[in-house]
Amino acid sequence: MTMSAVPNITLNNGKTIPQLGFGVFQIKPQDTVKAVSKALEIGYRHIDTAEMYGNEKEVGEAIRTSGIERSNIFVTSKLNNGYHRPDDARKAFDTTLSELGFDYVDLFLIHWPLPTLYNGDFVSTWKTLEEFYRNGRARSIGVSNFQIKHLERLSAETEVVPAVNQIEVHPYFTNEAVRQYGQEHQIATEAWSPIAQGKVLNDSTINQIAHKVGKTPAQVVLRWHIQRGDIVFPKSVTPSRIKENFELFDFELTPTDISTINALDKGEDGRTGPNPDRFDYVPN
Repeated sequence: MTMSAVPNITLNNGKTIPQLGFGVFQIKPQDTVKAVSKALEIGYRHIDTAEMYGNEKEVGEAIRTSGIERSNIFVTSKLNNGYHRPDDARKAFDTTLSELGFDYVDLFLIHWPLPTLYNGDFVSTWKTLEEFYRNGRARSIGVSNFQIKHLERLSAETEVVPAVNQIEVHPYFTNEAVRQYGQEHQIATEAWSPIAQGKVLNDSTINQIAHKVGKTPAQVVLRWHIQRGDIVFPKSVTPSRIKENFELFDFELTPTDISTINALDKGEDGRTGPNPDRFDYVPN
């Protein structure tokens, strides 16, 4: 597998992002350097972290010791839910850069809209991210877990269209309406929880397709995301799994396979994570 196997997606500001990345959600700080180093060695060039994951420092360390040019690695981080007020967001972003040890990130996201907190004001938070974008310290900015009504509000009240919306998407929760809105407004969809935290791996339909194409169920589901045009960043600390998740470009699913997997959607019942309309967690 060569690195060039991973396609790039062009964002609405002309920047490109590798369609397949490596996620570090729930990877303990002490395990992060090793996992990210392995991913970079295998050929991943896109790492997705967040302030709330507590492992930005280790992500930066792994990138610096990899010997790979910083400019060849796409790094995303996300604003901690406790820092939505503009001054807090500015300080939090400074901390992100200092933890990573870089003078810019490729993409910075509002992690959750938190519409029941901060008087429902995520607009001033977004305007603060626009500052980071304009001064070049965030090459692109976007959102995560934003619903259509949240995106419409940004569209009405702010200037920069989010480059991406990182949302829960997997065969049991295809989140079609939000994806469709993104497509219509040039907002790329990034899929988190791409295999529904493992729940879809025992699905008989997915296993049948996996058997037919000679791949694992996880590879089939990740390939499904890729062929639908979404950006995906599976996570693992197991070297063999990190490698397996990268091997998605030597096979294709048929249109029938894709629509068969689409049909597994359970709507709201398929969510593995919280509903963004109600989620109000702020770390202590």
